[in-house]
Amino acid sequence: MATERKFFVGGNWKMNGNKKEIDGIIAFLTAGPLDPNTELVCGVPSCYLEYCRQKLPATIGVAAQNCYKVPKGAFTGEISPAMIKDVGVEWVILGHSERRNVFGESDALIAEKVGHALSEGLKVIPCIGEKLEERESGKTDEVVFSQLKAIVEKIPLDKWENIVIAYEPVWAIGTGKTASPQQAQEVHGKLRQWLSENVNAEVAQKVRIIYGGSVTAENCRELAKEADIDGSLVGGASLKPDFIHIVNASQ
Repeated sequence: MATERKFFVGGNWKMNGNKKEIDGIIAFLTAGPLDPNTELVCGVPSCYLEYCRQKLPATIGVAAQNCYKVPKGAFTGEISPAMIKDVGVEWVILGHSERRNVFGESDALIAEKVGHALSEGLKVIPCIGEKLEERESGKTDEVVFSQLKAIVEKIPLDKWENIVIAYEPVWAIGTGKTASPQQAQEVHGKLRQWLSENVNAEVAQKVRIIYGGSVTAENCRELAKEADIDGSLVGGASLKPDFIHIVNASQ
């Protein structure tokens, strides 16, 4: 990781947790110790957003795991950035592979969501990544550049400081298969180069690109050593006390 980019760890709880279990997570996060040089954000089920924001230390961010592309209206089951902000939460994860592949969200829809969330003042973790068959057929670059291009077109230049890009190869999420540090670094480096060529060099250098896909306490340090890997987006491992080691991976 480059020194000018603050190490970033997102804990994506997905559809897990009840108040008792969440109290346990809050307890081990509060006890720490957490590296003060790492920015930590927890992605929380929507019904627990306010509960977690009230209970977690102020130094730990809270993120919604999804939102819609307009402020309000007849969209049953959706929440808006305005609602997320109203309960004191300032982050949202958008375009996670489960949103893309389980719920059928398109690049275009995800890009619209990113644009609206930024316009409403939220910070955004947009996710990109290829499926196994896409990697095996040599289409990784084509897929991730296409996903990134759709999102980038909706990000005003003055909003890049509110973006943390997550690269999550779909074949590595929850499968126990992790991209090797070298495989992940190769894609991260190409993403940064694409940003330099298609946005500008300053954005490319400053934006944090984090890796997701079976990150564990065992492999997090090797990933963190790579020049263009600025942290991690962690799923199931973020529900367990060992998550502290992942948060502290850059120490």
